[in-house]
Amino acid sequence: MPSAVIAAYEYEVSSETLTIRYHSGKVYNYLKVPEKVFRKMRSTMVKGIWFNRHIKGKYPFEEVTPGIRQNKLFGPG
Repeated sequence: MPSAVIAAYEYEVSSETLTIRYHSGKVYNYLKVPEKVFRKMRSTMVKGIWFNRHIKGKYPFEEVTPGIRQNKLFGPG
């Protein structure tokens, strides 16, 4: 799956969640993505372009980048 933007992706059928890891290291969950939409993305040769046209901005999302919420590491002890 060569893409200039998307490093990896996975899809959870039961929750309709598409997880995208970008080459930047950021990870996002795109929620309520129908399986048929994921299958179309998976089958395209230009995943980044297809993703930007058909998923990004059309489905709710949340950033889940590992370590992003670890700001309490040096908090009061």
